[in-house]
Amino acid sequence: MSMLFSPFTLQSVTFRNRIFLSPMCQYSSPDGLPNDWHLVHLGSRAVGGAGLVMVEATAVSPEGRISPGDTGIWSDAHAEAFRPITRFIQDQGAVAGIQLAHAGRKGSCSLPWLGGEPLGAESCGWQPLAPSALPFDVGHPVPSAITQDEMDEIEAGFRAAARRAWVAGFEMVELHMAHGYLLHEFLSPLVNQRTDEYGGSLENRLRFPLRVAWAVRDEWPAELPLFVRISATDWVDGGWDIEQSLILSRHLKEIGVDLIDCSSGFAVPDEPVPFAPGFQVPFAARIRAETGIATGAVGVITEPNQAEQIVATNQADAVLLGREMLRDPYWPLHAAKALNVDVPWPNQYLRAA
Repeated sequence: MSMLFSPFTLQSVTFRNRIFLSPMCQYSSPDGLPNDWHLVHLGSRAVGGAGLVMVEATAVSPEGRISPGDTGIWSDAHAEAFRPITRFIQDQGAVAGIQLAHAGRKGSCSLPWLGGEPLGAESCGWQPLAPSALPFDVGHPVPSAITQDEMDEIEAGFRAAARRAWVAGFEMVELHMAHGYLLHEFLSPLVNQRTDEYGGSLENRLRFPLRVAWAVRDEWPAELPLFVRISATDWVDGGWDIEQSLILSRHLKEIGVDLIDCSSGFAVPDEPVPFAPGFQVPFAARIRAETGIATGAVGVITEPNQAEQIVATNQADAVLLGREMLRDPYWPLHAAKALNVDVPWPNQYLRAA
């Protein structure tokens, strides 16, 4: 018996296995609209056997994008453009999910293959927002310190995005509270230097991210699962850390979040991140053990036996693969063969099974 290929149920949704496609930006969406690239990219991972196919960080407003090429879901037209994609994913037996995000001070940048540099107004850029007026790095613009009225607007944007995600046919949503984007910026004392009720103490720094989680859980159908991706540590002394992540996870569990997707880092530049196979798995294991909430492990998970061991030893309930699934869209089918598990192949591909 393989735990990696066993079904996994959260709320009313059953994933056919514990192999999830991690959300990875494709930077290929004019005006935030998904297109044929996304249908082929995401659809091929569903054909390849993933249990969950999750769309990249999808902005809840135009100003919430990392780049002009990010997907968005701030209008009904965006929701409608996703419908053929969710339908195809589900037709292949996978669950269709989407990550909802706001880039905060890391927004308004050019596409990575064009340098990823900040965009000025002359290049169709926009003014980034952040908890405090602190630029991400040298050469980056000073973001506007977000006002309480703007917080209300962003919370409403997340709520509306959750509603549109359901209309678009998604079966799960994930809130992006990681990687130095807006909700993580509120959590991290390295970035959040506010002196009002949204800064300073841990209780205050949690306040806005938890408001957003409450709003999305309230809007998203109760029978469908809600994930949250966190950076379990900033890897910098005085920053966000695993102890605070445990407290956050307990609050999220109370709100009704079903799974914590455990990543790390990227709040500030030049963090000493110790990249190595499975280097973030201990975060998933500890949060799962100490809070009782389901977790997903992500980060340099590349080998079938490695993924099997993570799930079989209860370090996480699922593994999320990113770059490895870019290299091999059919990784789950190949992993099943390596683990001597009999899984169905698409009829069109049976001659290769």
